[in-house]
Amino acid sequence: MRILLTGGTGFIGARLAAALEKRGDSVVVVSRRPSGGASVGWDAVESEVERADAVLHLAGEPVAGARWTPERLERIRSSRVDTTALLARAIASASHKPQVFVSASAIGVYGMRRDDVVCDEQTSPGDDVLARVCVAWEAAADEARAAGVRVVHPRIGVVLGPGGALAKMVGAFRWFVGGPVGDGTQWTSWIHVDDAVRALLLLVDTGTLSGPVNLVAPAPATMNDLAHAIGRALGRPSVMRVPAFALRLAVGKGLAELLLTGQRVAPRRLEEAGFAFAFPSLDGALADCATLTAD
Repeated sequence: MRILLTGGTGFIGARLAAALEKRGDSVVVVSRRPSGGASVGWDAVESEVERADAVLHLAGEPVAGARWTPERLERIRSSRVDTTALLARAIASASHKPQVFVSASAIGVYGMRRDDVVCDEQTSPGDDVLARVCVAWEAAADEARAAGVRVVHPRIGVVLGPGGALAKMVGAFRWFVGGPVGDGTQWTSWIHVDDAVRALLLLVDTGTLSGPVNLVAPAPATMNDLAHAIGRALGRPSVMRVPAFALRLAVGKGLAELLLTGQRVAPRRLEEAGFAFAFPSLDGALADCATLTAD
């Protein structure tokens, strides 16, 4: 297959590109800074869509990279919604349409929650700023859907692997000052990066899958559980709690709210499709991450 991939240099995207190439697919990466060869700019999307058998869209501004100023929130929105709409229009107008459009979303669609309700793909969206971005992000693919192309929205959880979000979490633990954020009761629905890549391949290959599919492991963890698991993996204590007020001072109210809340999400449609997780447990996933090797 010829694959058109955005976000192909990111934490998940680079691994996905390698997995696609390993199985014999031809991958063309869309980039803001194309380097030639199998890398093209966004201005080449229309012509590349005509030649693609599948389009995988993972690009988007990092959500937790900095304080949520109005300008940053607009970049978060436009980097997802506007690019998805551009790809959907190109797909709809193509004379040779791809078989599938896998357009990423996030479990943030369920809202920043403080409850224990288990969310699956039938759960209604939330109504906070990120949930509204996710709703618009998925809706931006409607033109491709209306043109008869199979559209899948992987709603991706917190991805654990060497580097990425985990690298930011473990620093404090190495210095013996790690611990939960806030009261620690908020849920973290996570997935190992290798399982995320394998699940994305499943979405490409399975013609019966469309619409939202939660990309999370079957065992979500509270923040308390996550902190203690990181501590065990590193052989470090996990008792230095980060108070909510300190977090709000450090990163701003909006981003702090993201970190102080969460979602308890189930991978119902993945399990129904017969997906076998290589890393179903948090301890197993963390043990596999080389980032956690203590110095």
